[in-house]
Amino acid sequence: MSVLVLGGAGYIGSHAVYQLIDKGESVVIVDNLETGQRKAVHPEAHFYEGDVRDIYFLRSVFQKEQIDDVIHFAANSLVGESMKHPLKYFDNNVHGTQVLLQVMIEYGVKNIVFSSTAAVYGEPESVPITEEMPTVPTSTYGETKLIMEKLIKRTDEAHGINYVSLRYFNVAGARETGDIGEDHRPETHLVPIILQTALGQRSHITIFGGDYDTPDGTCIRDYVHVEDLIDAHLLALDYLRHGGKSNVFNLGSNQGFSVKEMIDAARTVTGREIPANIGDRRAGDPSILIAGSSKAKRVLGWKPSRTSVAKIIEDAWKWHSSHPNGYGKGE
Repeated sequence: MSVLVLGGAGYIGSHAVYQLIDKGESVVIVDNLETGQRKAVHPEAHFYEGDVRDIYFLRSVFQKEQIDDVIHFAANSLVGESMKHPLKYFDNNVHGTQVLLQVMIEYGVKNIVFSSTAAVYGEPESVPITEEMPTVPTSTYGETKLIMEKLIKRTDEAHGINYVSLRYFNVAGARETGDIGEDHRPETHLVPIILQTALGQRSHITIFGGDYDTPDGTCIRDYVHVEDLIDAHLLALDYLRHGGKSNVFNLGSNQGFSVKEMIDAARTVTGREIPANIGDRRAGDPSILIAGSSKAKRVLGWKPSRTSVAKIIEDAWKWHSSHPNGYGKGE
C-alpha cells in the first residue's frame, strides 16, 4: 500500500513526502525535475524520474508499485509565465492530469488529493474568500487549475474516483528540522526573496506598489506554514480513506500580513537590515487576498499550529542560512 506523490521533489511536494514517511507511509514519487530538486527526495521514497504526460512511463510506475492513493502537486505554477506561455500551462497541467486520471482508472486507484490554488477565484468579491464564491480566474495558471478540478470532478462522476481539492495562496517556511526548504530557480516568492536579501545575495528587495488601499500602502496576503499545509493534505487523505465524499476546501491563515510587515518581521528574526525600495505596481495584483479555512477546520479537523509570521520566517531562515545556495553545489 503506497501513496503516489506527483511533484514530490518540489518545495511543497517534498515536505509532503517527509511528513508521510514520518507517519510510516510507503511513498512513491514521480517528478520530471523541471522545477523539482533531486536532493529534496527523501532517501526512503521510491523515486521515478519522468513526466506525468507520458502514459507509458506512468503505467510502468503503477505496474511496479502498489499504488492506493495519489497526492497531485505536479504543475507549472508561475502566474506571469502562464500569461506569456499559456499552451505550456495547458499542456503540462491539464493534459498531465488527464493522463494521470486515465491511468488511475486503469489500475483501479480511487483516491486523489489535489493541490489546487485560490487563484481559481480571480478577483474576490470580499475577504476572507470562501468556497462558495464564484470561480473566475484571471490568470492562465488559475484557469488551468480550475479545469484540472473540473476534470477530476467529472472523472469522479463517471468512474468513482474520490477527490479533495485544496485551494491556497501563499505557502512559506520550511521543515522545522532544516532538512529541506524552498529553492526555486528563479525565485519569485516573497519570503525567500526577503531572506536572500538578508544574506546579501540581493542588494535590496523591491516592493511592487506602495499606494494600495491598505494601512501601510502595500499588498496584504495570507501565509501558511508549509508543514501546516501538509497536515491538511494528510487529513484530506485520511478523510477519503474513511469514506469522505469528494469535496473542496480552502486553506488559509484567516489573517493577512502586508509586504512591509513581512519584511519587518524578517528584520527582527534575522537581525539583518534588509534594504527595501518601492517600485511600480504589478498588473493584476489585488490589494488584499485572504483565504478562509473554517470549512477545512470543521470537516477535516485541521488545526494549524505554526500560524505566526515569526515562526514561518524562523523556519525559513534556518533553511536559507544553513543552505545559502539552496540545493546547489556544496550543499
